[in-house]
Amino acid sequence: MKQSLWTERHAPTLEELPQTEAQDKLQRAVDEPMNLVVQGPPGVGKTAAVRALARQTHEDPDNDLIEINVADFFDRSKKEIRTDPRFQSFLTGRSRMAKRDMINRVLKESAAYAPVSGSFKTIVLDNAEAIREDFQQALRRVMEQHHRTTQFVITTRQPTKLIPPIRSRCFPVPVRAPTTDETIDVIAGICEAEGVEYSDDGLEFVASAASGDLRRAVLSAQTTAVQEDEVTMSAAYETLGEVGHGEQLQQALAAADSGELSDARSVLDDLLSDEGYDGQSLLRELLEAARTGPSDPREVARLHTLAGQVDLDLTEGSDDRLHLTHLLAAWAQGRTEITDRTPASAWWRVNHYWRVSQKWRPR
Repeated sequence: MKQSLWTERHAPTLEELPQTEAQDKLQRAVDEPMNLVVQGPPGVGKTAAVRALARQTHEDPDNDLIEINVADFFDRSKKEIRTDPRFQSFLTGRSRMAKRDMINRVLKESAAYAPVSGSFKTIVLDNAEAIREDFQQALRRVMEQHHRTTQFVITTRQPTKLIPPIRSRCFPVPVRAPTTDETIDVIAGICEAEGVEYSDDGLEFVASAASGDLRRAVLSAQTTAVQEDEVTMSAAYETLGEVGHGEQLQQALAAADSGELSDARSVLDDLLSDEGYDGQSLLRELLEAARTGPSDPREVARLHTLAGQVDLDLTEGSDDRLHLTHLLAAWAQGRTEITDRTPASAWWRVNHYWRVSQKWRPR
């Protein structure tokens, strides 16, 4: 796709964010600069919201907004970090420095620079759930040292992975997944600005398929428009096809059922790392795949029952892959244990977790 992405070309202002609750909280930070933890599921617009805040707050946002994706550090080698054009000036002549010290130096030097416009600048740490605890302690000290001239904004899908001293120094800004109607409104506005013809059912198809992931919805609409010159039901279906990963998840269930847990874990790995799922979203998709697949209904019910503790573990910020793999292992191990005499309390849990799994699904 040669043209720029719609997510960049139509970046929202604060007033255009579909989540009015987040709008109100961020507007307070315009008038009273403060450290923030912007939290929510993947793709709901956390980074877009922070950029909107910076554009409204700073006269020169290009220089006074510093974005650091945590993956740029912790998922890369020392050589890759040292040769990154954004960090070279901080690390020249420091080839013997340990990776942790390299990261701390970049952060300290970025925070130490005087703002170009106004009285403060903004440093964004994106995907902060990947920050190790020892680095969080160093981050806390930098936040304390430069609190007068630097606003720190931390975006994360798992705020519980942040240490209490950092959470206590930040104002929480929850960003929920937009509803299907809110997503449709965003896509419709972009299509009108781009002069792309669309139909209501085409927008609904794209928005529903995204399941609350606004970034995915906008990019899906752009892909459809580029390939079909319109966003209608037939064009979207032709371009996007059968969305979701139900078939892959049913394969994972089948693999677990046959004792091939390594194959099941491989599917989970691919969806978590390559497709951008978080643990709770993937759990909902897994339960949906089991419900619509060929499994015995009683086995599906037992899977929902087992999902209760896993859902709690994921909420608390535990390792996504570990707990989802454990769920499949526990389900496969007890395949023959459920009977017609399953206690009523267990069936209540089945119904409860089914309702939970449907909570954020589009209607």
